[in-house]
Amino acid sequence: MKFCYVYQKKESQQLKLFLKEQGISRALLAKIKFQGGKIFVNGKVENVLYSLKTEDKVEVIVPDEGSHETLLADDSPIDIVYEDEHLLVVNKPAGIASIPSQYHPNKTMANRVKAYYKRRAYKDQVIHVVTRLDRDTSGLMLFARHGFAHALLDKELQKKSLRKKYRAIVSGNVSSIKPHEVINFPILRDPTSIIKRQAGDNGKPAETEYWLKQRNAEFAVVDIQLHTGRTHQIRVHFSTAGFPLVGDELYGGVLSSKLQRQALHCGELEFIHPFTKDQLSFKQELPKDMQNFVQIFETR
Repeated sequence: MKFCYVYQKKESQQLKLFLKEQGISRALLAKIKFQGGKIFVNGKVENVLYSLKTEDKVEVIVPDEGSHETLLADDSPIDIVYEDEHLLVVNKPAGIASIPSQYHPNKTMANRVKAYYKRRAYKDQVIHVVTRLDRDTSGLMLFARHGFAHALLDKELQKKSLRKKYRAIVSGNVSSIKPHEVINFPILRDPTSIIKRQAGDNGKPAETEYWLKQRNAEFAVVDIQLHTGRTHQIRVHFSTAGFPLVGDELYGGVLSSKLQRQALHCGELEFIHPFTKDQLSFKQELPKDMQNFVQIFETR
């Protein structure tokens, strides 16, 4: 894949420093050098010690990534919300894990994306998951189409400029839920489980902001903005606050025959495109199971 830049500074600068400013890491430079990539300045191959001058045209050829040989392809359907040569946004259904694990070695979204890449005969077939969702959480997931895009999007995550918003249905003492609140409970592993997390003073900082949308005597609908990204953060925070998610058996949520999983959906995703610098915003409506549950409790 080729990336093109024009050097605009008046003073000269070493090529490797300029490339670092564009987000090209030392590891990526090594890959370019040793795995068949090239760096051109004004159409001529140059090394990274070259001194750039104003209006120099830089072209970086990043070698193809090939494929994950051990990742199985799954030809199950995939709901694509957006795609370009750098990014892929998909709508993940509930009940599908994001990536393979000990308990879900295949049939995950990563396996589905692998099959999609193979069908399209893409040159870069390594799967780069940028944002994950729990197995029983539905909604928007972001994949990077190549490693360079993944590295730049990871920087957005670190700067908290990549935002995900969720909608959840919660139970418990909903009469006391506030119209707006920020939940701050550190999160750590539950020592009795390899899956479960818990709130505790020795955990990692975690911050969840929510807004109440509607409620009745039994349930409430909330919109949620994550400010950190701990495992099971929303589920742990609302359970600890006394409002566990409907259907979330692991964290004490009310079980319902009308909803066979935790009532959590990632409905909004917003970030800056790592190459065009455009602000991208995606929305995905609630899936039918959560829509139907909300309609039922609205009539009570």
